[in-house]
Amino acid sequence: MRLSELSERSGVSTATIKYYLRERLLPPGRRVTATQSEYDENHLRRLRLVRAMIQVGGVPVATAREVLAHVDDESLGLTMRLGAATWALPQLPEAPVDDAATADARQEVERLLEELGWDSAREIGDLSPVYRALVTSLATLSSLGYAVSAAELLPYARQMEQIARYDMDQLENYPAGAEQVEMAVAAQVLYDPLLLSLRRLALEAETARRYGIV
Repeated sequence: MRLSELSERSGVSTATIKYYLRERLLPPGRRVTATQSEYDENHLRRLRLVRAMIQVGGVPVATAREVLAHVDDESLGLTMRLGAATWALPQLPEAPVDDAATADARQEVERLLEELGWDSAREIGDLSPVYRALVTSLATLSSLGYAVSAAELLPYARQMEQIARYDMDQLENYPAGAEQVEMAVAAQVLYDPLLLSLRRLALEAETARRYGIV
């Protein structure tokens, strides 16, 4: 398809598409003349991912470029590729390393991961921004007087385990490689807010069931 058709099908203006091309967020099309290029379904899929990251997820352009570099890195196995791409997404600010609350929080995270049998997460530990984000969340809650133990987190983690299995089952419906990694990134950007909304709606429904709607 030509640029105009890519714009029409994606709902993204040609000016924005050209900007994404300049910023290397979108791979160049196949050159057909000195001034024209052709694009395919891969460009359309990538364009939707870029829009999701920048317009919905608020991901800065430089960060989006880093995420996409990992998406396209065929030198990595699928596990490393997925991890590198999703780790590059914006994370929560981190708690001070030498803070007592942070040390206590890290111990609770280690207890939780051991109980769950998530050995790979334990091995990676602080190298993972997701691990550090969990430590930060627990440390912040503790400093506010709402300390949470590994035992209290365990039922939540078990539910997340089921969601993760379902996520991976869905992911395997796509061809291996860049498309799977793209979908994993899109799911984190788009589905995290969706899951939060579902949790809040479930709480509203359960509250009404227990106590009535008055």
